[in-house]
Amino acid sequence: MSRRREKLDNRQISIFDYLRELERQTAEKAPEGQFACAERLRSAMRGAIKKSPLSVHQIAGEMSHACDTSITAEQIYSWTRRPESGPARYVPAEYLPAFCHATESNAPLVVMGRLVGLFVMPGPEALRAEIQKLDERKRQTAAEIRRRRALLSEMESRGAER
Repeated sequence: MSRRREKLDNRQISIFDYLRELERQTAEKAPEGQFACAERLRSAMRGAIKKSPLSVHQIAGEMSHACDTSITAEQIYSWTRRPESGPARYVPAEYLPAFCHATESNAPLVVMGRLVGLFVMPGPEALRAEIQKLDERKRQTAAEIRRRRALLSEMESRGAER
């Protein structure tokens, strides 16, 4: 006896349809100001810094090493500063890959890619690294649960003795 297949949700589009729609949108004439993305880029960079385990000084050091030039924390602060809190500075495009590598975030590149209809996805190595981090977190959580269960059983055995 064969199983009846569940119907697919017709409201969800396929990835290919989504990519075709992105391509169609970028082929249309760009409205005025569509590519004014400095604040979106600053916001993505601020978010990447907040999520990064590194400090801004460490990010600057990683970037300096990757770009073989001196990049300071003050430069990063100036690139991510809100315009109303000082003069606006722009991050040089050549530093974006190093920034993304140092913060382990592709958010700034996603902002730039969306403007021209690109779909930014992490490579296989990045996905493997994420999976490895999640596996490590799972092992740490399991070890913590075992320790707490052992403590609980010890507490219960002491309570039963009294």
